[in-house]
Amino acid sequence: MEIYQAIILGIVQGLTELLPISSSAHLNLIPWIFNWQSMPESFDVALHLGTLLAITIFFFKDWLGLLKGGYEQVVKKKKTTEGKIFWYIVAVTIPTGIVSLILDKFSEIICEKFGIEMILIALALIVLGIVLYIVDKKSTSEVNLEKMTFKQSFLIGISQAIAAAFPGTSRSGITMTVARALKVDRESSAKYSFLLSTPIILAAVLVSITDFELSMAFFMGVLSSFLVGILVIKFLLDYLKKGSFKIFAIYRVIIGFVVIAMTLIR
Repeated sequence: MEIYQAIILGIVQGLTELLPISSSAHLNLIPWIFNWQSMPESFDVALHLGTLLAITIFFFKDWLGLLKGGYEQVVKKKKTTEGKIFWYIVAVTIPTGIVSLILDKFSEIICEKFGIEMILIALALIVLGIVLYIVDKKSTSEVNLEKMTFKQSFLIGISQAIAAAFPGTSRSGITMTVARALKVDRESSAKYSFLLSTPIILAAVLVSITDFELSMAFFMGVLSSFLVGILVIKFLLDYLKKGSFKIFAIYRVIIGFVVIAMTLIR
């Protein structure tokens, strides 16, 4: 892979993994549009390493608090919001990981057998875009991160598995949509989505780490993904204090129809 391609894909990953617009869709679209060689799966995971580093560093103090709270809740029987959230994340990560692996294999078989990956991506972009718009518009903001229940946490977390079955859905998109449907405020929806994604992405990176091909393209892809990811997290959390998900929903629908049009033309 050329270095400029790696940088472009890293920028795309940093933007689309953290915004609710689907990194899997865009990482498939860019090489497809420009007729680049297919991106190795190990490089896809490497780009996720960049956004994982961005999330970890941006929320470093939060994770220290969560780890401390989780420890104190078990050892010292001291109940805190941080401890509660930590164990919520732990409890939902295991079943989500298992379901994600199953659905991911199922999705691969369907796409390979029928050759409809781009159409599935387009439909997922459009459908979730419409759902995100409707849910965000109609839902009230009654719950923040501190008031979240285990049921809400579990439903938001397990929804990540849907993104594994339908490329184009977006991990952050589906979790933020479910969170809003459960009346979680927008900023908390985004923050909890980022925290939830950390162990899932970390597991994917660890599983594929031996397949990484260390090269300049690899490092530039990870670096660009990391730098853009940091900026996007800050932008989104600031934006959602007053803004809505409307602009992201509209973008998803537009890009979905563009993909359908390009598929029919080709």
